[in-house]
Amino acid sequence: MRILFFIYFLVLPTLLFSQEKTNNKSNLDMNGQHHGLNDTIKAKKKVARVDQYRFITLERDTTYVDTSLTIQKEYSHNYLRKDNFGLLAFSNIGQTYNTLQYSLTDFNPYPEMGYKAKHFNFLEANDVIYYSVATPLTELYFKSTINKGQTLDSFITLNTTERFNVSAEYKGLRSEGNYINQMSSTGNFKLTASYRTKHGQYYINGHYTYQDILNEENGGITTPSDFESGNPDYKNRQRLEVYLTDARSFLKGKRLFFDHAYRVNETHGSNNLYVTHQFNYENKFFEYNQPTVLSTVGGTRILRFGDSYMTSGINDQAHYNKMYNKVGVAYENVLLGKFQFFVDDFRSNFYYGRVLIFDNGVVIPSSLSQDINSFGGQYEYQKNKWNGRFLYSRSVTKESISDLEAKLKYHFSDKIQFVFQYQNISKLPNNTYNLYQSSFVEYNWSNNFKNEKINSLSASAVTPWVNMSFQYSVLNDHLYFEDQSTVAEEAVRTQIIKPAQYNNAINYLEVKASKEFKFGRFALDNTILYQKVGQSDAILNVPEIVTRNTLYYTSYFFKKALFLQTGIVFNYFTSYYGNDYNPVIGEFFVQNKKEIGNYPNFDFFINARIKQTRIFLKAEHFNSSFSGSNYYSAPNNPYRDFVIRFGLTWNFFQ
Repeated sequence: MRILFFIYFLVLPTLLFSQEKTNNKSNLDMNGQHHGLNDTIKAKKKVARVDQYRFITLERDTTYVDTSLTIQKEYSHNYLRKDNFGLLAFSNIGQTYNTLQYSLTDFNPYPEMGYKAKHFNFLEANDVIYYSVATPLTELYFKSTINKGQTLDSFITLNTTERFNVSAEYKGLRSEGNYINQMSSTGNFKLTASYRTKHGQYYINGHYTYQDILNEENGGITTPSDFESGNPDYKNRQRLEVYLTDARSFLKGKRLFFDHAYRVNETHGSNNLYVTHQFNYENKFFEYNQPTVLSTVGGTRILRFGDSYMTSGINDQAHYNKMYNKVGVAYENVLLGKFQFFVDDFRSNFYYGRVLIFDNGVVIPSSLSQDINSFGGQYEYQKNKWNGRFLYSRSVTKESISDLEAKLKYHFSDKIQFVFQYQNISKLPNNTYNLYQSSFVEYNWSNNFKNEKINSLSASAVTPWVNMSFQYSVLNDHLYFEDQSTVAEEAVRTQIIKPAQYNNAINYLEVKASKEFKFGRFALDNTILYQKVGQSDAILNVPEIVTRNTLYYTSYFFKKALFLQTGIVFNYFTSYYGNDYNPVIGEFFVQNKKEIGNYPNFDFFINARIKQTRIFLKAEHFNSSFSGSNYYSAPNNPYRDFVIRFGLTWNFFQ
């Protein structure tokens, strides 16, 4: 990677050319959002408009480059590079997140690998952005971390011709953390390319990613009473005892992806016929390594995850390969909309290096292979202020899956928009629910769970008065991980986690509202989330109230050369039985022993913008030293202490 950075900075000064504007939006483009500067960017004595710097999703939704400094930029200047409202970070940067807002969970009918707690920073195919820029565009991101380390994100995109774009990005992190055995080290490398022919008869978007996520896993602190005591001796978090002193997990993955289409008729007209194809090949690898099997709690040696087949040097490995092809034919009519019919082929193999045969006759196979074929159709419609997309797909092989999605958007004006969505999905369990192997005796299973069924109805409104969203979901045959430790095992601090399926229905309701009030140079930005779960047993646990309130001040200084933004952010969620984290399986599990939440979290920030450079300085959780030590991200895993972090985002337009 150092060589790539050297080549990148060597070549960057030579990339000084521009192209004229290209309007590549489809007549059926949905959900287009346009955010950008009001000024223009000069290049080679010509003027390139901001709308010539386009960011395009796989679904052809388009945004523009934006170097402004807004409160939303403050919310997204973090490790994930997006607003993480509804997610609760762990103590160190680069660790996992507890999910406070359940609707942030995405549903895919196809089975995934699992280890979902390790995937928050894993870039999926639908997350990749493609570009079209008038001149080369570069963005550099930097932010300090916890103790030793930093996070960096370097990105460049350019059009070698008007119709061909390439981009490269690398995001790297290393953060030591405050607690024993908590270091994080991650890397996300991405290459993208986009091409279309002169008259748009053929286009292709493609990318390659290589990602690795390494976390030291300490399993949480053993004595929460020491943390909560307020004893100044424990302000040095290295003095707090943890369950695991040398364990770590490692996830890596590679993906090759492209999506392309060919229009049969040479020129675009009132009626158009397309042949489409999407290809996705991905392989992943997960490793859990624990050299020392026995843990020490107050001088007593315990087996935290139960008996093990090995006395030392545990090194559990799992592999996953996936290949996906989707071929379709689409007919587009200016008046009627766009009709598409497709078939797809999904093949995956999740495997270990051995077959386990137990004395009681139970056999744990070495692999779980799946071959699923589906057919479906999609209809897209755009008329005046209405946009709609409707999709249905169903498998024709023995693994039964189905997906029905409907999305309707009404664009009343630039300031008023309404969106309505519905999804009815029957999805196969992720692989780690049905097959798992480990050196720990109790962490081996082979299951045949039923499909999860999810019905979800949602609506959202963007207005000058308030932004609102609503979601109601009914979950049947919900899959989850639970603590199945016996009373005797709990007494000796042993934690046995296994998958389970809930046979009753779970009803989930969410209402979210946000509104900003402005008083001259002051503003108060508010977001509040209300959640309610109806269930016979406490399986899906979420806080009833989550809120974020930001009071801030903005102004120009030095003849408007400097734009300053400063304020205080208040975060809070009500107490609830938050899910706990298990590093052996890389998943969160349901628990009903300890409540977390009901603590205030205040951040103070000062941000500044000078031309295309944005500078960020934040004192995170500055009230932690005087508001009590009862703040947790999960049971036994404290939230982060007071820390001052700084960073910047710097854009270059050549």
